[in-house]
Amino acid sequence: MKYNLYCINKADSQTLIEDFVMKCRGFGAQLLIHDIFNNTIAKAQKISAAKAQESYSQAFTPFVKNTPSHLNIALHPSAKVLDSHQFVNLIANHQEVSFFIAGAYGFEAGFLRSLKTLSLTPLTLSHKITKLVLCEQIYRALSIMANHPYHK
Repeated sequence: MKYNLYCINKADSQTLIEDFVMKCRGFGAQLLIHDIFNNTIAKAQKISAAKAQESYSQAFTPFVKNTPSHLNIALHPSAKVLDSHQFVNLIANHQEVSFFIAGAYGFEAGFLRSLKTLSLTPLTLSHKITKLVLCEQIYRALSIMANHPYHK
């Protein structure tokens, strides 16, 4: 199993996140964090929200895989919030799952329509906290699938 987190974000300290990356390896899963921020995104964010969203879509599109064994999920505040067992059911039967976290201006509607959507919380969280919560939930899902006591 492979889990990718693609995030419009400048690379930052990931000490707590690295702990979950290591723990996921114990379940035979690979958890990869991909922080994406380039000059195109930086310039677009200074122009307008629409240009910023367009630049996010352009940055993410090469990583969207449309195969039966792959699941693409965009984190979006107005999407459905799942409990941990529902989250397991969502990701369980896929060899690879990619999560996409947009920048400050969110996703373009067209990009969102091409992926499943999920909300971690109706609260607005920083990218650092969002990534940490998502990594923990992936580890929790793996522990549930393996009947490991962590999730209790």
